[in-house]
Amino acid sequence: MLSAGLPQGAVPKLERPGPLRDRVYEALLELITTRALKPGQHLVESELAGHLGVSRQPVREALQRLSTEGWVDLRPAQGAFVHEPTEAEADQLLTVRTLLEAEAARLAAANAGPDAVGALEDLCAQGERAVADDDVDAAVALNARLHATVMELAGNAVLAELAAQVDRRVRWYYTPVARQRGLQSWTEHRDLIAAIAERDGQRATDVMRAHTEHTRRMYHDREK
Repeated sequence: MLSAGLPQGAVPKLERPGPLRDRVYEALLELITTRALKPGQHLVESELAGHLGVSRQPVREALQRLSTEGWVDLRPAQGAFVHEPTEAEADQLLTVRTLLEAEAARLAAANAGPDAVGALEDLCAQGERAVADDDVDAAVALNARLHATVMELAGNAVLAELAAQVDRRVRWYYTPVARQRGLQSWTEHRDLIAAIAERDGQRATDVMRAHTEHTRRMYHDREK
């Protein structure tokens, strides 16, 4: 077991296609996003390389890229550490998320047909089961899928591109509060889906804004 403290089964398998450095980058980013590698955790190149079954070079390249993107802090004479987000960083990103997703909900209400609404309801049912099973990882993943589906239904490529830029950080901030949000989050999703089904753009906007604001406030009120 690594001193990096990765849980059993946490490391994603590296797929063959694509440059190795990109695959290592994606694997490490997934571990950070899901908090298998926790904020502030020391990242030792040799240990990560051994865990991923690669040499140290692609790990070093991936850590450099993650540092450039703000996921990793490189400290002179100390090494690499998972970035610890400040409250201000989280607040700014989650506020932007509210703006993007509220607009996506409004557009989705104008565009979504019965099949799309059915897909959202299915994701919501899966999320409710994940909460009942206390499967936080599944709940976080399904939450991301539901929000991504609403974004797709909005049909605005520029909005979707902007949302994609913040999606992984939203997951990063949502994971610590997913259990606290619990079933209430999925009740809010049900309200959102109902508004979309009724093609009520204003209500969908209001529900999504309140929903994302609840997550933002809970992140700041979480137990650290």
